[in-house]
Amino acid sequence: MTSSSPIASRYLDLHVLHPVAAANLNRGESGQPKTISLGDVTRGMVSSAAWKRVTREDMETDLGESAARTRMVPLAVADALREAGWPDDLAQFTAAQIPQSAKEGGLKTNPKEGHRTQAMLFLPNDAGARLLQICIDHRDDLEQALAEQNTTGKKAPAVLPQAKIAAELIRRTATINLFGRMLAEIPSGHVEGAVQMAPAFTVHKAGLQPDFFTAVEDWPRPGEHGSAHLETAFLTAGVFYRFTTVNITTLTASLHGDSAAAAKLIELFVSTFILSMPKGKQTSTAAQTIPDVVYYAVRDRRPVSFGAAFEQPVTARGQGYTLPARQRLAEYAATIDRLLGTRHRIAHGHATAAGKAIDHLGTYHPGFADLAAESATSALAPATPQPDQAPSGQDSAA
Repeated sequence: MTSSSPIASRYLDLHVLHPVAAANLNRGESGQPKTISLGDVTRGMVSSAAWKRVTREDMETDLGESAARTRMVPLAVADALREAGWPDDLAQFTAAQIPQSAKEGGLKTNPKEGHRTQAMLFLPNDAGARLLQICIDHRDDLEQALAEQNTTGKKAPAVLPQAKIAAELIRRTATINLFGRMLAEIPSGHVEGAVQMAPAFTVHKAGLQPDFFTAVEDWPRPGEHGSAHLETAFLTAGVFYRFTTVNITTLTASLHGDSAAAAKLIELFVSTFILSMPKGKQTSTAAQTIPDVVYYAVRDRRPVSFGAAFEQPVTARGQGYTLPARQRLAEYAATIDRLLGTRHRIAHGHATAAGKAIDHLGTYHPGFADLAAESATSALAPATPQPDQAPSGQDSAA
């Protein structure tokens, strides 16, 4: 599939039911776990930014390439120039030249803060070293421009080659192609994001749970007793519903129609999203669980979240939340098929800790690796419109 496909858009939806033991994966400004009210009850919540960042970082580790979100490019280059023995005034002047030379009129910066850019850049991690080399290659020009500025008192014009500076700032990595980049000051650097990710939330009521703890003083003074530190931490626990969708049409267009590269990136994203975990408070909670159910659906025209399935919180009834959450997910999948039909659903499937197929969730895959590979293949398959199918009877999803 390429950007010239007659399909308006192709999407890969991922739905995850993820039991998480006592944790504080994503703290709010108070340091307590984030919560959200849904269905008139409080739920545990993890922001989409927290899960998206760790997914991106884990993918970059596997790909062997990294990207950085930063406003500090000029400052980082100035520090590197000083370490290389450049005079401080020349290093500072050169740092200012990078955003000034990036485009006609330059990028907006804060001169009082070392010319850090006002916009956050998203660029390959090695861009700093490559920009540094451009500066080194043009040291003579920079020294001359600084001398003229000091003599005349007039701000020096842009000295560094605009095409080379801009090229470094708009260069892409695989994850930039996937997650997108907003760069309004250099429109050619804008990359449409292919990934949408929803905040995760517990499918049931889950308030904050206090954890009072103390730290013992190992070197007490004579006659002193008690602890050196007392505090109450707050944790949440429960079964989270996680949802993300990838616009396959947008991703393939960003990759200039390279379906092989798209397939590789989609499979890696799926497997990474399934197993990634935000890092908040992990040293003191070790909340390293894996999902119970992962369900994917490849759809044309628009994605479909199942978040509304859990607007009414599930209840444990003495058996925990995982089993009723599975059942609710399966029932809602059947409801979506009834309401929307199946003509624009190209494929769907699931993997689960239940160890057997769950009704209404499509092809059963024994493990997450198989699911990731098949979902990537299905996402790039040619459209084969199917007649609407009535959902089968409601069977047990336990």
